[in-house]
Amino acid sequence: MKLNEIRDNGGARKPRMRIGRGIGSGKGKTGGRGVKGQTSRTGVSINGFEGGQMPIYRRLPKRGFTNIFRREFVVVNLGRLQQAVDAGKIDPKEKVTLETLVKSGIIGNPRDGVRLLAKGELKAKLVIEVAGASQAAVDAVAKTGGQVIVIQPKAVADAAAAV
Repeated sequence: MKLNEIRDNGGARKPRMRIGRGIGSGKGKTGGRGVKGQTSRTGVSINGFEGGQMPIYRRLPKRGFTNIFRREFVVVNLGRLQQAVDAGKIDPKEKVTLETLVKSGIIGNPRDGVRLLAKGELKAKLVIEVAGASQAAVDAVAKTGGQVIVIQPKAVADAAAAV
């Protein structure tokens, strides 16, 4: 068997029903829409209409809100940093910053900054500059002789500069 010989099983894909093509087709005349009324015509918008009863979306209370000031951090674990050091993507002698992480391919879109978490094991002595870090991650980096510098996240710094 070759890739160009692969086919669906017979009857696996039904051809689409062509409606409104004569009475003999089985979907002619009214085209499967029944007779008269709102739904037989075009431009129907009765989604959520419950026959005059108060719709469910109006019976249920509104709840919650979207915090427009929420910051989205990219999570980087210590184990991932160690992998990058082992692969030669990060130089342990240089400071690990947001730009370094993006350039090495550890993170893609930096969003509002990087948050360092303690999953995995770090053996290299690194100086890491991030927007946030868990206490366990800070302790683990300090144990190897490194240092974690927590800087203000990008979005907060931009907002403060605008004021």
